[in-house]
Amino acid sequence: MTNEGIERSRLFQQGSIEVICGPMFSGKTEELLRRLRRAQIAKLKVEIFKPSTDTRYDPTAVVSHDLNSIQSTPVETSSSILLLGGHTQVVGIDEAQFFDDELPNVCEALANKGVRVIVAGLDMDFSGKPFGPIPKLMAIAEFITKITAVCMACGAPASRSYRLIKSSETVLLGEKESYEPRCRICFNLDK
Repeated sequence: MTNEGIERSRLFQQGSIEVICGPMFSGKTEELLRRLRRAQIAKLKVEIFKPSTDTRYDPTAVVSHDLNSIQSTPVETSSSILLLGGHTQVVGIDEAQFFDDELPNVCEALANKGVRVIVAGLDMDFSGKPFGPIPKLMAIAEFITKITAVCMACGAPASRSYRLIKSSETVLLGEKESYEPRCRICFNLDK
């Protein structure tokens, strides 16, 4: 192997944190699945986790709105990820906004052990405020991919999740009956 090849190999073995964020219906889970499948094709050992509270499509699989899926391990706390994902090369975490505030520390510990950690989640809640552990994860991540959806009111790029039903609860599981993507202007028009 050449010196350049050895250097690239070392970089690949270093741990890292990647965050995929954006509003609902932007393709975050789809992008997470794409990256995890590529890691599997590369014959890397991959573990996938999701919060046990997210049972919208399937109790154990991570499922995108397009119904693409991959088996995962539902966990109640982020510390479980550290216990179950410590002997792998790639850890995928979906719906990260629903995890406790320890998730950034868990991801950091995994990355420090040489694990590639790929996290997907909403960066803002229904009111446009930073959501759960995602902001801190974005601060410590090596790579951030912010994806937009299409505004259902005007067709512009949408960066927010607009709640269609009345509720002040921060966490309200739902799909198209409860939420739609909106651009900044249309989001603020109907507040």
